[in-house]
Amino acid sequence: MPEPRPPAPNDIRLRKILDETLVAPHWPDGFAMRCFEHGDAQPLHALLSEVFDDGTDGPFDEWWPRISGDAEFDPALCFLVIDAKGRLAAAALCWTRAFVKDLAVHPEARGKGIGEALMWQAFNAFRDRGAPHVDLKTNTVENAAALRLYERLGMIQVPWEG
Repeated sequence: MPEPRPPAPNDIRLRKILDETLVAPHWPDGFAMRCFEHGDAQPLHALLSEVFDDGTDGPFDEWWPRISGDAEFDPALCFLVIDAKGRLAAAALCWTRAFVKDLAVHPEARGKGIGEALMWQAFNAFRDRGAPHVDLKTNTVENAAALRLYERLGMIQVPWEG
């Protein structure tokens, strides 16, 4: 596994303890969740590229081998939300070590509770796998809306190490 990049300024690590406070995800009308299938790779890359718009993932032909070849990648931990027209509206790409690598909601699908439902889906999936907690990294300046979501879900800031 490649060494993770050092935290950028304003990056923090958040943790959700997987306890009795977990609830089942609620999917808004017109949206359904399913796990990743091989044909979803290009739409997932397109969604991540559009939402994050930072160029760090690079072109698809470099991104996909890096993601699919990572020992922490498990298609069962890549949760996709499909809209009523069959389009990819959102995704949570998680690593097997109980880490949410990417949470992306298409701009047209925001404000409907999809991000929250995806996080509850991830929390429950990791609890079912026996994980005591789930972590993620976010930026307090660039992702202020996401930070509010994570705090509302009961995530707390923890040190980078451990």
